[in-house]
Amino acid sequence: MGLVFETRMSDSPWVDSVWTCRSEQVAEMTSVATETWGMVFWEQRGVPCAAVTGPEVRTGTAPVPEGADFVGIQFAVGTSLRAVAATSLVDSGIVLPDVTDRSFWLDGARWETPRADDVEALVERLVGQGVVVRDALVADTLRGVPPAITERTLERRFRAATGLTRGAVRQIERARTAALLLGAGAAASDVIDKLGYYDEPHLARALRRFVGRTARELREGSSGAIALNLDQRITS
Repeated sequence: MGLVFETRMSDSPWVDSVWTCRSEQVAEMTSVATETWGMVFWEQRGVPCAAVTGPEVRTGTAPVPEGADFVGIQFAVGTSLRAVAATSLVDSGIVLPDVTDRSFWLDGARWETPRADDVEALVERLVGQGVVVRDALVADTLRGVPPAITERTLERRFRAATGLTRGAVRQIERARTAALLLGAGAAASDVIDKLGYYDEPHLARALRRFVGRTARELREGSSGAIALNLDQRITS
C-alpha cells in the first residue's frame, strides 16, 4: 500500500477542498504543483503536528512519514493569512508551534484542531477573527468576471493574494485538472480538447512540469505514490 487519499469539495467560499490521507509503507511521494495554500494536521505514533503549506509551482518528491494520518485544508484561490506574506509561502511552508492532540497555535492564539468533518467550522472562526482574509477580486476574475482595474494592478493583486501570477495560477489549475481526468481514464485527445492545450506535446510538457507523470502513467496509476487523489471526480 502507498497513500490512501480521500478528497471532498467544500461549500465554503473560503475553502477549495478538504482531504484526508494515511501513509502506509511509503517513504516518499511525487508532490504535485498546487495554486493554493493550505493547512495540514497529522499524527504519527501519537505525536501531533501541524503546518501551513504554500503554493508549489512545480512537481518534485517529498518524504512521507510511515503510518501517519493527515487532515488537510486547501484554501480557495484569493484567500491568504493575515500575518504571512503570500509570496513567502511559495514552494515553502511553516511548521506550527506548540501543537497538542487537541489544539494548535496560529497568529497569536490557540485554535482547536479540526477533524475532516468540521474543517469549515475552524475556517469560519479564523475568518471571523481576521486571521484568514480574502481578495474577492482575484476569485471573481478566475470565474470570468471582467475586472474594473488595469492589468498591471490585477497582476499585483494576484501576487499579493496568492504569491503567484495569474498565468501561473491558471497553468497549475489546468494541469491538475488534466491529471485528474487522465487518472479517471480520459483519453489524452479528449483532455486536450476540453482544457485547451495545443496538442499532445503541450499537454506532456505541462504534466512533466506540474504533475511529474506522463498521461499513460496517470491512466495506469503507475510510478508510485502521488499527492493527488486520482479517484476524485471532475464535474466541470
